[in-house]
Amino acid sequence: MNELMVGLTNVLSLSTLLALAGGMILGLFVGSMPGLSASMAVAILLPVTFEMDPATGISMLASLYMGGQYGGSILAILVRTPGTPAAAATVLDGYKMTERGQAGKALGTSLVSSLIGGVISGIVLLTVAPVLGQLALSIGAVELFAIAVLGLTIIASLSAGSVIKGLLSGSIGLLISFVGMDPITGTPRFAFGNMYLFDGISFVIALIGLFSIPQALKLVERNKEIVKASEFKDKMLPTWKEFKSIKNTIAGSSVIGVLTGLIPGAGGDTASWFSYNETKRFSKHKEKFGTGYLKGLASPEAANNAVVGGALIPTITLGIPGSSTTAVLLGGLMIHGIMPGPTLMTEHADVTYTLLWAVLFSSVFLFVLGLLYTKIAVSVTKIPGKVLAPVIVLLCVIGTFAVNNSMFDVYVMFIFGIAGYFIDKLNIPVAPLIVGMILGAMLDTSLNQALKIGDGSWLIFLKNPVSAVLLIIALISILQSTPIFSKFMRLFIRNNNQSLNQ
Repeated sequence: MNELMVGLTNVLSLSTLLALAGGMILGLFVGSMPGLSASMAVAILLPVTFEMDPATGISMLASLYMGGQYGGSILAILVRTPGTPAAAATVLDGYKMTERGQAGKALGTSLVSSLIGGVISGIVLLTVAPVLGQLALSIGAVELFAIAVLGLTIIASLSAGSVIKGLLSGSIGLLISFVGMDPITGTPRFAFGNMYLFDGISFVIALIGLFSIPQALKLVERNKEIVKASEFKDKMLPTWKEFKSIKNTIAGSSVIGVLTGLIPGAGGDTASWFSYNETKRFSKHKEKFGTGYLKGLASPEAANNAVVGGALIPTITLGIPGSSTTAVLLGGLMIHGIMPGPTLMTEHADVTYTLLWAVLFSSVFLFVLGLLYTKIAVSVTKIPGKVLAPVIVLLCVIGTFAVNNSMFDVYVMFIFGIAGYFIDKLNIPVAPLIVGMILGAMLDTSLNQALKIGDGSWLIFLKNPVSAVLLIIALISILQSTPIFSKFMRLFIRNNNQSLNQ
């Protein structure tokens, strides 16, 4: 309890509060720029914290992380261009609301969901971080494979009317994720002798191309102004009735975000798609998803901010980064002479608990500063489409080049952009392709490692109780999405009910 109070006192100091506000503003700006990720911003800002007190500097980076997670949703909602990979799922329902002239409502719902997701993750950090850290340690290659397989069942529910097109899209995503060096043997795959492909295709670059370039081309085709969200007359914040309809979705998605953050390597993008899928799976109105449905917007927004707290748990307690951004934060702690691990919460309690409180307080800063920033950002919709289109392309080029300082990445981005344009014309869903790319690398690595652990025996996945349960759930999920199985179950239930009535 004493450590908690020390952390609270530190975070309430003027210097730390200013650092939280500065980090949040920078995070919102970076997140709303296509191609500029939170991890990139944290890495750039890291040298600035060298002269700061360790607790203040690390808290500032955590606030930037939180702001970047929400900032990516602003462009996703306004112009169908996710600022960060974690905002890709937000496009599905957020942009549809903008097309209906409800951009204010969409941005307000996104902000409220992010606030609650961040608060829940902060509370989890303060209360059960040590316990959940040990849980993260128990997740190995066998469990990760089962999680990846379960995640791939999302493809069926994201297929937007055509399961075949969805499976095709998901399969392409999986193939793309296999480009590069084999993680176990180091053998190049699908690189065609091009050294630039040895490291694989960056997910961020592919995402920029798939979402941003097709949208720019559409703006040129329309040759008119995009939807004027700046003229919205509805209130930004959801009404009490609307909030009551999504509160359970936000709470459940926040839990999914925290748990997903515990898995090393799984970031806000994975959490968003997991949450979106589970919300849709248990909804009574599945047909509304992708049409501008509030629950479809609130779900990924709550999850991608809740993942911040979840990802920090293994980082703080075990020294295992839960995401690319927390990996940079891990480096920040080490630069200040603080070694993350099981002893961190005792040997450096002042820094640790200040960081835990900072996550909670940064959520409040997110809400206040987010409201102000959103009102400014929404004015982007006043720009005519034929003017906005080249600006989007320019930002995409700059953001893509900044990832690795490589023009080859820019060419790859344009290839994905052109492909995304025709994919959209053919009504092939992009979401399954993204899910395939996200989970493909995890599936590949964990499968190889698990088979080596089990001496090549596939039974290892059934012998492990956690993976066995997850794989059974995945099988049930696949069967539920199969028309033949669904028809069989309806007939079975109907005949069973007739037998009972007789």
